Amino acid sequence: MPKVITISDEAYEKLSAIKGEKSFTKAILSLIKEKSCEKMSKKEIIKWIEREERKIGKEKENISEKIDELIYGAKNENT
Repeated sequence: MPKVITISDEAYEKLSAIKGEKSFTKAILSLIKEKSCEKMSKKEIIKWIEREERKIGKEKENISEKIDELIYGAKNENT
C-alpha cells in the first residue's frame, strides 16, 4: 500500500533531478540500494555479484531449455 511522505523543497528538487524518467519510488529504491552497497565490504560485494551471476546463469539455462522444448518438442538431454 502506498505511503505519503513529506520532504523539503530542496530534497524534492534534487530527487527530481536524479530520477530522470524513473518514478520517485524507483529513484528512492535505487539510492537506497546504492547506499547499501557502499556499506558492504569488498568480500560481501563479491559474494553478492557471484550470487547474481548464478541467478543469471540459471535464468539463461532455463531459457535455453524452453527454447529446446519449443524447437525439439521435449527436453534435449545431451543429444
